[in-house]
Amino acid sequence: MNAPLRCTPPRGAVDPGWRAERLAEARAVPTDVARYQDGLIRLAARVTISHGDTAKERENARVLLVVLEARRPLRHRHRSDQDPEASS
Repeated sequence: MNAPLRCTPPRGAVDPGWRAERLAEARAVPTDVARYQDGLIRLAARVTISHGDTAKERENARVLLVVLEARRPLRHRHRSDQDPEASS
């Protein structure tokens, strides 16, 4: 049996310059949130949460993600029979 194929290189094999460029791009998105779609802002926040340099930077990204989720609270909620709002 063949070993499963990996689509991405192992974490240690990623070029640090490439990673720094992606983090720089992620940092640029929150500076102009009116220009970007919510999905891209969420992605940038998640990148910053995972790879940000300081605890303050990561915390600010977490807060941004919370604010985005609060803007559309029902967006990801699944309807079910147990949900009182869905039964009306």
